[in-house]
Amino acid sequence: MSDASRMESEASRCTAEGTAQGRATGTPDDPFRVAVVGYGLAGATFHAPFIAVTPGLRVTAVVTGDEVRAAQARREHPDAQVLPSVDALWEDATSLDLVVIASPNRTHAPLAHRALAAGLPVVVDKPFAVTPEDAQRVIEDGERRGLMVTAYHNRRWDGDLLTVRRLLAEGALGRPLRFESSFDRWRPVPRANWRESGAPEEAGGLLYDLGSHLIDQALLLFGPVTRVYAELDRRRPEVQVDDDVFVALEHASGVRSHLRASSVAAQPAPRLRVLGSEGAYVKHGLDVQEEALRAGRRPGPGWGEEPPSRWGLVGAGDDLRPVRTEAGAWPAFYAGVAAALRGEAPPPVDPRDAVAGLEVIAAAQRSAATGETVRLP
Repeated sequence: MSDASRMESEASRCTAEGTAQGRATGTPDDPFRVAVVGYGLAGATFHAPFIAVTPGLRVTAVVTGDEVRAAQARREHPDAQVLPSVDALWEDATSLDLVVIASPNRTHAPLAHRALAAGLPVVVDKPFAVTPEDAQRVIEDGERRGLMVTAYHNRRWDGDLLTVRRLLAEGALGRPLRFESSFDRWRPVPRANWRESGAPEEAGGLLYDLGSHLIDQALLLFGPVTRVYAELDRRRPEVQVDDDVFVALEHASGVRSHLRASSVAAQPAPRLRVLGSEGAYVKHGLDVQEEALRAGRRPGPGWGEEPPSRWGLVGAGDDLRPVRTEAGAWPAFYAGVAAALRGEAPPPVDPRDAVAGLEVIAAAQRSAATGETVRLP
């Protein structure tokens, strides 16, 4: 081992020991101290609000190099330290108990390794990494250090998906045959940001973005995949990444999933359609939680409840009935994180599920490049 490697290893060991010695208990009176790395849409909208309302967690630090976002973070979390660089976190790792990585996709795995080396558990936003191999290395790093690693797949707690899980558990649809799931947007003009960059290392485009959610939901519902076929298109002028995506999965269970995401959908498809041997469930419209967050609402009483006018229909032929949409429950993720840090439960999302999703993404990329169906082991 080189002198530099020895010094890094020793520094990591000392930092980890110091963090353990100063660790909070995760109670409302002594909450775990959380750093949010990145304060764009993900950090500011999908992470920090839920951390702030979760008993046993507290936003202690926010990292952003953008002055406008820094000012926003100070307004929204006045007790948190706002830092311009992630390096400052590692300099005082003993003041933290958890790092949430909500930065650009290409940085997810590298920053996860740095947090783990500092002795800190991590939550990594989707996509967990750029490749399944990168994701596996992060998991193994966490296992070696005995630190929690989990992936932020908040849409497992979408109201419509919770409703599908309930209907399947009740046998209301009979044997599931086909799952159709769509995230449609109408954005005819590309945005000038990294998400629509053509550089492969950025992991931009809809397959990595909305596709990560669609694939994770399909795997959660119907299990491992044996074959993947995909069409990844660039529909808007001068766009550099996929903006119109179709992925077909054949699950080992026999169910077929047809997943779509588009930035050029002038009229949306149903959000979900589940076809079974005895009936179907059809649901229009997106889960209400993102809409509420963008409108400035925060989790509280009535959170995630959908009005009856937006409920889906269950049945066959003309025999259809509205079925209440389960309340969306994104707060459950960070409640699960707090429980995992206290040693009371496993992480809310097994990071190996993220590896499985990235394997499907990699297979979809190969399929789109060749026009052929790709088999998975």
